[in-house]
Amino acid sequence: MIIKPYSPEHESAVIELWQKCNLTRPQNDPRKDIRRIMKKDPELFLVGLEGNKVVATAMGGYDGHRGAVYYLAVDPDCRKKGLGRQTMAALEKKLIAKGCPKLNLMFRTDNAIVEGFYEKIGYKRDACIEMGKRLIPD
Repeated sequence: MIIKPYSPEHESAVIELWQKCNLTRPQNDPRKDIRRIMKKDPELFLVGLEGNKVVATAMGGYDGHRGAVYYLAVDPDCRKKGLGRQTMAALEKKLIAKGCPKLNLMFRTDNAIVEGFYEKIGYKRDACIEMGKRLIPD
């Protein structure tokens, strides 16, 4: 797999992958999420390619204090080959280069199977409560 920055030619394949991985939700327009990251931190939106096929993604953010990861996805047909680990490592490297001291991540409770994956690559539960409020409806 080759990991590279997202480009607009990947949009349809990325959204299709997110849907295949059950990461999209009615309240989040994935095209708007892509436009938002491309305005702020385009270098933190990565795609993993096998040939011309998008098989992995990770979207990162950094606010000057903490980093975050969103839309980590690996094609279900390509799992258990280390692609998620590679994609996360590439994103972590980019965040470290920006001076990011800590990376936080969130996953939905209905996707708890990923907890084991994150634990294997060094993540631990923090003693905090995640809350959210939508400011701009999609």
